[in-house]
Amino acid sequence: MAFTDLLDTLGGVGRFQVIYTALLLTPCGLLACHTFLQNFTAASPAHHCRHSANHTEDTTSNYSRAWLRATIPLDQHGLPESCRRFMEPQWALLSSNASTYGAVMEGCKEGWVYDRSVFPSTIVMEWDLVCEARALNDLAQSLYMAGVLVGAAIFGSLADRLGRKAPLIWSYLQLAVSGAATAYVGSFSTYCVFRFLMGMTFSGIILNSLSLVVEWMPTRGRTVAGILLGFSFTLGQIILAGVAYLIRPWRWLQLAVSAPFLIFFLYSWWLPESSRWLLLHGKSQQAVQNLQKVAVINGRREEGERLTMEVVSSYIQSEFASVRTSNSILDLFRTPAIRKVTCCLMMVWFSNSMAYYGMAMDLQKFGLSIYLVQALFGIIDVPAMLVATTTMIYVGRRATVASFLILAGLMVIANMFVPEDMQTLRTMQAALGKGCLASSFICIYLFTGELYPTEIRQMGMGFTSVNARFGGLVAPLVTTLGEISSILPPVAFGATSILAGLAVTCFLTETRNVPLVETIAAMEKRVKEGFSKKDAEEKSEEISLQQLGASPLKETI
Repeated sequence: MAFTDLLDTLGGVGRFQVIYTALLLTPCGLLACHTFLQNFTAASPAHHCRHSANHTEDTTSNYSRAWLRATIPLDQHGLPESCRRFMEPQWALLSSNASTYGAVMEGCKEGWVYDRSVFPSTIVMEWDLVCEARALNDLAQSLYMAGVLVGAAIFGSLADRLGRKAPLIWSYLQLAVSGAATAYVGSFSTYCVFRFLMGMTFSGIILNSLSLVVEWMPTRGRTVAGILLGFSFTLGQIILAGVAYLIRPWRWLQLAVSAPFLIFFLYSWWLPESSRWLLLHGKSQQAVQNLQKVAVINGRREEGERLTMEVVSSYIQSEFASVRTSNSILDLFRTPAIRKVTCCLMMVWFSNSMAYYGMAMDLQKFGLSIYLVQALFGIIDVPAMLVATTTMIYVGRRATVASFLILAGLMVIANMFVPEDMQTLRTMQAALGKGCLASSFICIYLFTGELYPTEIRQMGMGFTSVNARFGGLVAPLVTTLGEISSILPPVAFGATSILAGLAVTCFLTETRNVPLVETIAAMEKRVKEGFSKKDAEEKSEEISLQQLGASPLKETI
């Protein structure tokens, strides 16, 4: 008997599983607010050079508009240039036939004037992250993604050694403190440090939350529980659009999305540790106590009272017999089945993340209201994930992940053929592509957790998700290739998604309705038995055909 049979005996998908999943996935939803927060806190409004410290910034009067026309050159769209000004006012430009030929220009030595009609304050305005310093804006987001990468490596390893609960509690506290502190920083360098610390917690929260949900859930409930993570992340994006619309100053917005994590930190002490992990590490007494509490909450008190260490051992003895208490990163490559899974997932996580963040982190490029685009990107994810949920339940994980990756890649490439003046169509098509990537992303989280055995599940998820963080780091660099050629970013994002989808089809096995594997040895045994069974069936079929006096070739003809 397997551990999942024990969970079914204690109520299956009962009251405990529902409450436990809700408490874990709620913070994951608000985590999306931090991931996409710089779309608002680092928004770059229209701006132009300040020509005189004594001159009014009000551009509504006729005199002010004339002064602006005489001091700031116009770009190709007839708008004031952002990074240059005339060294001396060109009053002749107030005449309709005048030209700027021969006028001497210079940079914005006295700072910039910003349009504050939409954003009263952002980090761009506060620290003048424009023109030559524009790259610093991307640097802050890149450092956040670097933190996510480091967090994936650290928290993934710690969770297999210390358990899922301890790193999760620490991540809540670290995000609450660093997020709130960011609202009070006085320098850009300090802001970047705290953004890095916030990024680290992303992996600690997502990876451990998903593992706890999956490891406390019977086989039949894993798909829905895993896909709910995607819905919570999508809901967080929609919430961010509403909160950012209501709270415009960047410091107050930063504080508003950070404070709730203190509440999550406080109630997370109640959450029980994964009994699977406890049993694997010889802490049977605590595992039995947790299982008895689960039985009480699920209304199976009598079954819980009959639980003893011997009874629990009877369920998991065959699964955990060959487990090792010490594992290293080399275990992800040591044996053939694990090695194939790891190499394929490295490519899939990298490609999915690069395309996803490449599309989702630069909303101003679509030319529409940034609040509208953020909400639209979140709303479109909902029907896409509903389709993904249905296909994961009735078709399987492998087909779902592969199909959404390939479809997303095709849509990204197709979008580069849409004219730039058709902003609404471009936005809708990009939203659909992002919806496919979001669906495949959450499917990959669940798929990865099911492919790896419990013995190294967190290590495997942490290591493969590190590649997703590399993808998030590379995404801004790929976007900058658009300055060389506008077709390079969509081709890069689309092609990698398509290749990742093909890799899933060719190298990963289906896990739908299959019990979780507990040890590396059990996984290798399952793969070998699978091939042996397949070979035996083919050989049996060939013998049967020969006994009927026909070869397989003749039968085909």
